[in-house]
Amino acid sequence: MKRILVIDDDEDLLDIFSILFRDAGYNVITSNHSETANEILEIGPDLVILDIRISGSPQSGEDICRNIKQKFKSARIPVLLISAETDISEIAFRCGADGFVTKPFDIPSLLMEIRKFLK
Repeated sequence: MKRILVIDDDEDLLDIFSILFRDAGYNVITSNHSETANEILEIGPDLVILDIRISGSPQSGEDICRNIKQKFKSARIPVLLISAETDISEIAFRCGADGFVTKPFDIPSLLMEIRKFLK
């Protein structure tokens, strides 16, 4: 079973993602803080879904993305950014993300994007 790590400061959204992705057949791990996320990364998720802005966290989503791409380079863990910001494509390019989804998002489109990375 493929493992998805979701990092977002919105607990309600984490709950929604957990239900949605589990129902789609994925093992889901959630984190609302960058320090916890860095520890969880050690277990080797197959995909990271990451909010660009994580309030109350010492690292931004952009920083976490860069860290994943540098520290886990050989594992080639895909990172999918999510954000309501209009410049998300620029941010995704700068930090090396593999894709991005803007909020509000369409659930079927999000699941299709995830399947693309986890096939």
